[in-house]
Amino acid sequence: MPNTRHTPKAPHHRDTPDGPHHPDTQDAPHQRDTQDAPQLHDTQDAPPGRRAPDAPHSQRTPDVPDVRHKPVAPTRAQPLAAGERIDAHRHDDHQIVYAGSGVLAVTTDAGTWFAPGTRAIWVPAGTVHAHRAHGRLDLHLVGLPADDNPLGLDAPTVLAVSPLLRELILAYTRTPDDTSAERGRLLAVLRDQLRASPQQPLRLPAPADPRLAAVCALVHDHPADPRTLAELGAATGVGERTLSRLFRAELGMTFPQWRTQSRLYHALRMLADEVPVTAVAHRCGWSSASAFIDVFRRAFGYTPGTHQGRVSPRPSC
Repeated sequence: MPNTRHTPKAPHHRDTPDGPHHPDTQDAPHQRDTQDAPQLHDTQDAPPGRRAPDAPHSQRTPDVPDVRHKPVAPTRAQPLAAGERIDAHRHDDHQIVYAGSGVLAVTTDAGTWFAPGTRAIWVPAGTVHAHRAHGRLDLHLVGLPADDNPLGLDAPTVLAVSPLLRELILAYTRTPDDTSAERGRLLAVLRDQLRASPQQPLRLPAPADPRLAAVCALVHDHPADPRTLAELGAATGVGERTLSRLFRAELGMTFPQWRTQSRLYHALRMLADEVPVTAVAHRCGWSSASAFIDVFRRAFGYTPGTHQGRVSPRPSC
């Protein structure tokens, strides 16, 4: 896996909630002095290994002039509108990121981790990462000191969130300034529940090899594209055997596995936007709604219809 703590290079511009920020514009808005100030982008995520015209590298850490950094990872709850982003930043602390509603994507230079409301994402200390909201998010952030790693993980990871862990996260982020002994006990139970949380393979790894990146871009740009790896290789001038070897060596999975992860990522995004299940199945390349439902159930433990009920917007706690 590529080093998730690499600090990327500068882009030509970055967007703010009020519009594009241009350094030469006299009245351009100032960057917020907050750790995780949201930035709004209207573009969809670009395919892995490629640059979107108005957004950073998708599935790779966005290029920024100076990655925002503050020693302490914040603990708080905050809403994010659909499509809103928190640009690339890093903390000296670990952080748990949980979306009480909607679907959350966390991107580093190693790939994208995506989580609906039944999952949380562990972001290790020092990791340069960005957030993206699909659907309206009730975002909950829990910071832990760098020497407090209950999971023993040094790479971003998606975790299952039990009903108990969900309530603990909501309660702990509701009163971030509370320093009482009671809240300290709440954190202790939360840490115990984290240790017991199963890890989930909800990651879309990013290719570095340009031959692999070209194929992944075609697949991610057009999730309904039915072409085989041999046909995609012919379109990009790379042999099927070479591509198959690159998928396993660089991404740790086969081509069908990567394409399924990409399609699930698109499916979660569309479901968060309340696209009907049958339409999602068609747009993401499944042969039928029942085939999509089967794959989705095996990945998440429930059906797409149930998922839409789970991630629909709720009042913030």
